[in-house]
Amino acid sequence: MNAKPIIGMNCDYRPARQDAAALSWINAGYYDSVTASGGIPTVIPPLADDEDLRTLLGTLDGLVLTGCKLDLDAIRLGFDKHPASRSMPPRREDFDRRLCRLAYDMKIPTLAIGAGMQTLNVICGGSLFQHVAEDILKPLCHRDTVENCLRHVIEIVPGTRMDHIYGPGEIRVNSDHHMAVDQVAPIFRVSATAMDGVVEAYESIDEQWWCLGVQFHPESHSASALDMQVFETFMDGVREQAAPEILSLEQRRAA
Repeated sequence: MNAKPIIGMNCDYRPARQDAAALSWINAGYYDSVTASGGIPTVIPPLADDEDLRTLLGTLDGLVLTGCKLDLDAIRLGFDKHPASRSMPPRREDFDRRLCRLAYDMKIPTLAIGAGMQTLNVICGGSLFQHVAEDILKPLCHRDTVENCLRHVIEIVPGTRMDHIYGPGEIRVNSDHHMAVDQVAPIFRVSATAMDGVVEAYESIDEQWWCLGVQFHPESHSASALDMQVFETFMDGVREQAAPEILSLEQRRAA
């Protein structure tokens, strides 16, 4: 690994329109947060070939699965589509699903945010609520349709990575979603919940794979200064996972 970890980030996508070409972009908060926490960010385009994607991922030290204002396709998840659902373009969802699968298979240290957290959970065998406001009992407001600076309290599970990042107890985080994790995939454990029970963070239980998923957005302008610790802890995890491989390489060279 380089002195500074190379961190890949998937990007948003809009298909071609009559008046505009197809477009990919990424919110600056993602690459600014990676840079501020000691990494070198690079954008991963929605590649069509899995071998090309595998080759690219092999050059990375870590991966940030970014969020999206749009949703995973409800029909593909087995739901009747809710009026509140707005599906992301198929090319983005198809790519994100393949990216999540390879991240898991290759055990790439991963920070999954928002829709990235939801997609990774589905790929690893979990499930989602389509519309929190109707799918759980006595829900909190998780999305303000007028303002995008909604915040609510989450409760951190002791002994988890979220506990390491924030300390025990309750904190306030930003919130802008209507889908959410329902059943957590078997490879994850819950590390934070909202007061209505909605999963706000999970982490890998596989010691060979550093992975943290958060429903809130630590890269956003509405995040608190403490939230940068999510990226800093992720960068520590990237280095820790690489350490045994570096040691093994040095041992082989010494032999």
